Amino acid sequence: MKRFTSSLLAAAILGLAAQAPVHAEEIAGVKLEDTAKVGGKDLVLSNAGVRIKVLFKVYVLGIYLNEKKSTVAEILDAPGPRRFKLVMMRDVSGEEFGSSFMGSINKNLEKDEKTKFVNQLLKFGEMFETVGNLKKGDVITGDWVPGTGTVLHLNGKALVEPLADNQFYNALLKIWLGDKPVDTSLKPELLTGKHG
Repeated sequence: MKRFTSSLLAAAILGLAAQAPVHAEEIAGVKLEDTAKVGGKDLVLSNAGVRIKVLFKVYVLGIYLNEKKSTVAEILDAPGPRRFKLVMMRDVSGEEFGSSFMGSINKNLEKDEKTKFVNQLLKFGEMFETVGNLKKGDVITGDWVPGTGTVLHLNGKALVEPLADNQFYNALLKIWLGDKPVDTSLKPELLTGKHG
């Protein structure tokens, strides 16, 4: 009887655990899911942080990988699908946003890389002309899907045709993780998970 009661208790506990809501990490009031599905694979939130520009919080950024990583090399070399998720915390013009992204990409690419990625960079730059102004709460996702390429969405809507080459996806990640990141306080957050 005692064994039966223990089994019932264990089953009840497991049942409650299965019904528990998916945990979401909250950063500066923005919730990021702990997991994401990209290219049919389950990814975990490796780390996240806040992009700050002149004292203003601009967006929260999370990076999803097959498992948590804590160095730039590990993130750039992570196998399989990957995702960055960016949640806007204030309104920004598409021109300003695009200028910030393109400027940071160019600062973190070698000359031969710029030549190699010229077509992707042109398409990426043109994308910002169609985006228009970004509003607080807008969500941009950038996925690396093996066999497909870099897939970019704004609020679930595709922004551009998939961009081939895994190294180009890494060029995008270097906006935040490169030697000259767009925000020097965000980079360590993306590696350590410690905020502010």
